[in-house]
Amino acid sequence: MPPKLKSPADREKLRASILDAARTLFVERGIEAVSMREIAKQINYSATTLYNHFADKEALLQAVCDADFLALASGMREIMSIPNLVTRLQALSSGYAQFALQHPNHYRLMFMTPRAPCNLDITEIEQGNTEQDAYAQLKLIVQEAFAAGLFKAELKDYELIAQTVWASVHGVCSLEIAMGHETKINWGDISARLNLMQTAMLRGLLRDPENHVLNSTVPV
Repeated sequence: MPPKLKSPADREKLRASILDAARTLFVERGIEAVSMREIAKQINYSATTLYNHFADKEALLQAVCDADFLALASGMREIMSIPNLVTRLQALSSGYAQFALQHPNHYRLMFMTPRAPCNLDITEIEQGNTEQDAYAQLKLIVQEAFAAGLFKAELKDYELIAQTVWASVHGVCSLEIAMGHETKINWGDISARLNLMQTAMLRGLLRDPENHVLNSTVPV
């Protein structure tokens, strides 16, 4: 029999356990294939207990997504105060990669698993808020760099630049998560792959790349 919850801390610990179990099952089996009962069984509680915390599976999925997207954005708040815009962009890309590679299950569910769009009626994330939204953080940096004339003259759309930066980092991270253990491929060191991608990308985007230090180490 599961223990009785005696304090707010106990309830919060249980909620975190539910989110962890749900995230793992959603990634392993697919969202549609997983039931609330199966999630509850994973942590030795009844489905009724889950419904005391979440109205339904949609609400539980949203809570998992919200927790993970908030964790990603929160981990990069300090980066937003770096004065040099190119250094800040490099640091944000590195922080994003570090989150992805240190939390592969989180990242799979956030960006590598087909799912319905966020339900804006129940999400806790305020989209566009740079305290909560990592894409808003990236877009703000790119917008400021664009306004400062740091990108090549032929690049006219700062949001397209931001999405290209995101896609580049995502490509390296998702390939590592999905296929990094494939022994038939002689993979280079993941930090080296990330650094080369970032350097090549910025050399292609910046007006005067020689004036910037285009390297960074991503600890993983």
